[in-house]
Amino acid sequence: MMTTIRLARFAPGLVSLLGYRRTDLPHDLIAGLSVAAVALPVGVAYAQLAGFDPVVGLYASILPLIAYAMFGTSRQLIVGPDAATAALLAASIAPLAGGGDPQLYISLSVALTVLAGLYCIGASFLRLGALADFLSRPILVGYLNGIALYIVAGQLGKLFGFPVVAHGILPKVFEVVTRIGQTHWPTLAVGVGTYAVLILSKRFVPRLPAALVALVAATLAVAMFGLDSLGVAVVGEVPAGLPELKMPSIPLHLLDDIAAAAAGLALISFSSTMLTARSFAAKNRYDINVDKEMAALGAANIAAGLSQSFAIAGADSRTAMNDAAGGRTQVAGLVAAGTIALVLLFLTGPLRYVPIAALGAILISASLTLLNLKTLAVLYRLDRLELALALLATAGVIWVGALQAILVVVALALLRFIYLIARPQVEILGKVEGLPGFHSITRHPGATTEPGLLLFRFNAPLVFFNAPHFKQKALAAIHAAGPDLKWFVLDAVPITGYDFTGYSELEDLAETLRERGAELVLAGRETETRELRQAKGISGNRVFSRQFPTLRQTVKAYLGVKPRVSKYRDGATRNS
Repeated sequence: MMTTIRLARFAPGLVSLLGYRRTDLPHDLIAGLSVAAVALPVGVAYAQLAGFDPVVGLYASILPLIAYAMFGTSRQLIVGPDAATAALLAASIAPLAGGGDPQLYISLSVALTVLAGLYCIGASFLRLGALADFLSRPILVGYLNGIALYIVAGQLGKLFGFPVVAHGILPKVFEVVTRIGQTHWPTLAVGVGTYAVLILSKRFVPRLPAALVALVAATLAVAMFGLDSLGVAVVGEVPAGLPELKMPSIPLHLLDDIAAAAAGLALISFSSTMLTARSFAAKNRYDINVDKEMAALGAANIAAGLSQSFAIAGADSRTAMNDAAGGRTQVAGLVAAGTIALVLLFLTGPLRYVPIAALGAILISASLTLLNLKTLAVLYRLDRLELALALLATAGVIWVGALQAILVVVALALLRFIYLIARPQVEILGKVEGLPGFHSITRHPGATTEPGLLLFRFNAPLVFFNAPHFKQKALAAIHAAGPDLKWFVLDAVPITGYDFTGYSELEDLAETLRERGAELVLAGRETETRELRQAKGISGNRVFSRQFPTLRQTVKAYLGVKPRVSKYRDGATRNS
């Protein structure tokens, strides 16, 4: 029993596998084969996006799935190559590799992937799973919208049949437009045909994986009609066999650049992974452990790096396929990994006819699933500030690139956090007829207040970067209350903590009130305030002249109403 508990701390997925129910096997088998059918074409396509041979994308779809099955807590999540992480990785290492050394390119990729995995594992030990919530949904949506445009721009050259050498979204689009006369029409026909098959298969045979159907159709067209002899670029020979496991080797002078890029990659991949994992956990009514998920993603990335591949993340399309096919446990992921391994061992021959334009069409289709205009429309109706943050994140990708835009989205997240905490909502409270409790007099114009009594609510911890704002608003409220003010009541419930600056501002406020013949009264958090004074070695209470458990009792005391005493079964008495 103790061994199982200890094992669950580090490998919760392995504990689930040890208790596997045979009744789940038929469902997991079907789901695993369905996942593999989707993972094969997108793995090949994402390898191209990341700048690798197609087989590398299949390497990233074997060991990471096994690692996640051992350490993850989601039953449906499938990890593997992902559009955003592939694009980020290419943007990170292409400038460092210089484009002339394929071995350095793969070494940098492996190092970046392993380091990102180590960051995730280290963060999980530090209980930093809350980082999943650091990038707000609008900011992440805006960033992924930018990544979608980045991917589309990068695939246009493959679709039209000529190389695009410009960097950045707008320069690439401009180059394609200016060179449109150089279009290789057979290549464009293959790309457009592949995209058409993708759309039609989703509509008429929705049970089949559209990407696989389209890739098979394009490959058959090339093989049967000899389109490669007409100049249609194809993948070429794909080496058979499983990946070789080895550690990366990179020049030490590049380590700082890799370390910085890996941190950004870890943050983005974990944030997007948790969106997928949480969505399917909620759909299937179970909980996931965020810190253990961070460690599981780290282990999966290390497995990807050791198998000479590139960074992975939670794959929404493959997770959706797993769920739709009835997958119940991570055994579905193991079945998918085994199926892809068999393809690598025995079925790599047909991959040589896969047209590059078809992969470009699949990537464009996949990138459009990242494009979330619906959320932007909702934000336009509900919160223009959040909409602006989303659009700024998208603009960051367009203007400074996918990698540097991570700094933009982190800066936006920090600014949003500081704005919310540094300038929290401040409310003057009153009674509203027909509603229990006390409510903002701004939102309820009919609210009534007691003469000489001011109920003040500050909706945030009182710390150094919002304490001046608190004091400014409190003094404004005191001035507006006039000379008849007797009690300034601070609702302590929303104030979850103080620091020295915050406590000092309270002392100054109390002194100001005393000079006016008024008192600073605290409502709520009696125990926390007492413990704070004891911890800081503060004797007595130099700030609050009176303190009550609730706002209701505070108002009763002010009006001179004696609190009613209730007796409970345990013999204790409590004020009400």
